[in-house]
Amino acid sequence: MIKFIFKGILRDKSRSLLPVIVISIGVFLTVFMSGWMKGVFTDMIDMSAKFQTGHVKIMTRSYAENQNQLPNDLALLNVEEILTGLNSDYPDMEWVKRINFGGLLDVPDENGETRAQGPAAGRAVDLLSPNSTEADRMNITNSIVKGSLPGKQGEALISNDFAERFGVKPGDDITIFGSTMYGSMMFKTFKVSGTISFGSSFLDRGAIIIDISDAQLALDMEDASSEILGYFKEGTYDDMRADSVKTSFNSMYSIADDEFSPKMFKLREQNGLDDLLTRGENMSGIMVFIFVLAMSIVLWNTGLLGGLRRYSEYGVRLALGENKGHIYKTIIYEAILIGLIGSIVGTIFGLGACYYLQENGIDFSSLMKNVNMMMPPVYRAVVSPELFYIGFFPGLIAMTLGNALAGYAIYKRKTAQLFKELEV
Repeated sequence: MIKFIFKGILRDKSRSLLPVIVISIGVFLTVFMSGWMKGVFTDMIDMSAKFQTGHVKIMTRSYAENQNQLPNDLALLNVEEILTGLNSDYPDMEWVKRINFGGLLDVPDENGETRAQGPAAGRAVDLLSPNSTEADRMNITNSIVKGSLPGKQGEALISNDFAERFGVKPGDDITIFGSTMYGSMMFKTFKVSGTISFGSSFLDRGAIIIDISDAQLALDMEDASSEILGYFKEGTYDDMRADSVKTSFNSMYSIADDEFSPKMFKLREQNGLDDLLTRGENMSGIMVFIFVLAMSIVLWNTGLLGGLRRYSEYGVRLALGENKGHIYKTIIYEAILIGLIGSIVGTIFGLGACYYLQENGIDFSSLMKNVNMMMPPVYRAVVSPELFYIGFFPGLIAMTLGNALAGYAIYKRKTAQLFKELEV
């Protein structure tokens, strides 16, 4: 019987084409919106992890309480010893040290006199080690506008906006003024190896990036760093694993009464991300639920109207002696097949659209020039396992229920009324 119904669907386009198209569109939108919303929040987590929080972060207790002030006088000491222990205890993670600092960038003229000055937000990462992945992780290489990565000590990358504003080009000298870890005056001259633009004003405004060995030398931070960041080698954040690592580390290394004791924080515990992501995930879930519900109602009505339009056909079949139960079963089987066809087609197109945006994304950097939050300039969709089945809820179930409700009227048809309809 299934084969017979399937042939009927293929041959009678008038009763199957429109429902299949409506279901396909509804399922496509459901799958696409689900993948897009998940991708937006995944991009926000990834960007925060790469630039600020890591999947986990280690700081001294005092530094964590005042980290917005970049208090390098409260930085971690003996970081090489800590890194050795981390690599031994948690070999499935990658650990990197970073130094954050602020200061004043000074641009000299041809006589060495100050030509221009501007505030600087400095970040020191490992750029020169042969096996370092920091440049790729922070997308530094692809964000260079002019010049190249620092190839030796004494070179720096600066914000392309700063460079254009003050006429600085690769090869020029700049001087950074600030304070060392011990509070004394610091000034260090660097040669500009290139300019950089991440597409986010939060990151680009007055940015300077140097190798961490230069920062340790300039800031009197030998064997010290502002923080140590940990990343899962799979590249994706896992909150349960991060919580387990955090609990394990703090139980072994963190001392509650020691303000300089190292303490680990997971991503969601930093920068208010827990509240932000919880609200975002709730909003995303609510939006997807409402969208699935709306599509379900639309497809339910499609099945209901399709069944109502075929009352005359059901009447003829009853007049020819076909059993009511048999007619009702064929309606349900036909609805299931139409729902499956539409759901499969819609899911394929939805997954295709999500995969395209996962690989290419949409660039919103032109809309974020004045945004002072850490938000990725390019948003991508994510192809996740639930996308392979989420569209079948509105596509298959709603369509079947709509036809089931419409087909229930078959049992109410009376023979006298049936012959009266046929006479007309």
